[in-house]
Amino acid sequence: MVECPICTKPVKPANINQHIDSGCQTFIEGHSHEPSQQDGVSSVSSFFQKPAASRTAVNVVPTVDAPISVDMSRSTTRNAIDGNKRRVESIMPSRVSDVNPVDVVGEGLAFKKQKTSNPFQKELPLAARMRPQTLDEICGQELVGPNGVLRELIIQGRIPSMILWGGPGTGKTTIARVIASTVKSRFLEINSTNFGVGECKKLFSEARSEQKLTSRKTIIFCDEIHRFSKSQQEVFLEPVESGLVTLIGATTENPSFKIQSTLLSRCRTFTLQNLTVSDIETIFERALELEYPNHSRPPVLDPEMKAYLSAFAAGDARTALNILELAMSLSTRTDITKATIKKSMTQTLVYDRGGGSRYDTMSAFHKSIRGSNPDAALYYLARMFEFGEDPLWITRHLILIASDDIGIADNTLLPLATAAYSAAEKIGMPECRISLAHATVALAKAKKSTSVFLGLASALTALKEPGISALAVPIHLRNVPAELMEELEHRKNLKSNPDYKQGTVEQEYLPDVLKGRKFFRE
Repeated sequence: MVECPICTKPVKPANINQHIDSGCQTFIEGHSHEPSQQDGVSSVSSFFQKPAASRTAVNVVPTVDAPISVDMSRSTTRNAIDGNKRRVESIMPSRVSDVNPVDVVGEGLAFKKQKTSNPFQKELPLAARMRPQTLDEICGQELVGPNGVLRELIIQGRIPSMILWGGPGTGKTTIARVIASTVKSRFLEINSTNFGVGECKKLFSEARSEQKLTSRKTIIFCDEIHRFSKSQQEVFLEPVESGLVTLIGATTENPSFKIQSTLLSRCRTFTLQNLTVSDIETIFERALELEYPNHSRPPVLDPEMKAYLSAFAAGDARTALNILELAMSLSTRTDITKATIKKSMTQTLVYDRGGGSRYDTMSAFHKSIRGSNPDAALYYLARMFEFGEDPLWITRHLILIASDDIGIADNTLLPLATAAYSAAEKIGMPECRISLAHATVALAKAKKSTSVFLGLASALTALKEPGISALAVPIHLRNVPAELMEELEHRKNLKSNPDYKQGTVEQEYLPDVLKGRKFFRE
């Protein structure tokens, strides 16, 4: 005889499932009785617990196929549930929605926000609680908007292998998980930092078995796919091309630089834009409605403060919600002011010295000097200083700019740029910053000439023409290291400029085939 965990009535072990399915109305043995308290031990062993002497941890989870039906209208049942609440909740989820949808996404469970009795829900960061669960909740991405290309593919269930490229907090992982909740495919989420070639091959083997048994495809979401090595990326080529798996890769780096071209050609690349201030404000409003459902918001979290925090997030939804959560925590203090909240904010600068953001900043710096805009050039220079960039790397580019973009328009700037390199090398940071700023402004304000750069480029292009690179040097221009060559009259037709009054002579210096060819143009 065992005790029902819901109504506490005695039931035969063989009939416990039927008893629970009937709403605790059938298969009851005799009358319910109170357990003896004399020894402090229950006289009837629980179905879900062994006696104390031999008790071991048991994890019993009901299946989705056999939901428990209970008549909650009876007061006796309600009292029994209240008395056994802790014990029952410790061994079984209170509702089917407590099961993680990612784990069983192939069965069609959708990501929908539901009120849950999970006591740890409030302990999650605000960014996790506010993660969009449907396409309609995703802000700022036209790809999944009403007329978005990606949205249409998701609705039709035609999910191609793809690379989601965008900055932090733009919705890459969220879109992948929404896809998982929408399509009836097996969904696996991996991280490139802890998955090697062997683990990937094992996933492909499992995907092949899954396809044979259930005809379901497997979708693999790989976060930070740019961190995969060449061999790790190449192992995906055959499974992706054959359609065995659908790969969804997320990256913050330019796929053209970080993803193997062979893999990139098998995937569609979707670019996610940084969120606008308006998008961030929309997300803030949703979060505040969730946290303050009765419109009892702290006065300091007014529209002006929301606008300030939105701009501070720099297009990153995750950062925005973390900032808002901090502001909400601070706003509980009675003496808090907007100035205090603003002072407590610290901005995380995103700058990967091995990635695209570094070269994007340098490109903007170079183009600002070329465009004669000293203000923009100083701004990007200051950003590189703030990011902790190597000053020698910056000055090497200043030297290149002095020749590439200014050239013979002002020959004094190449020595100035070289002197800036010497200053950075000898005195270091932070003192050398002024020297670099000096050179930056001088280069930006100088006249520009690319004639040297273009002339060299033209000569290099000519060398690619058939036979041009192998043309013989004219005899009168050749080196004459021996008397034999003197006797062969190799210098016979050479005209030396110092031998002439004006110091100039008319003489052919190019090979005959290139006579009259112009490479340098003023």
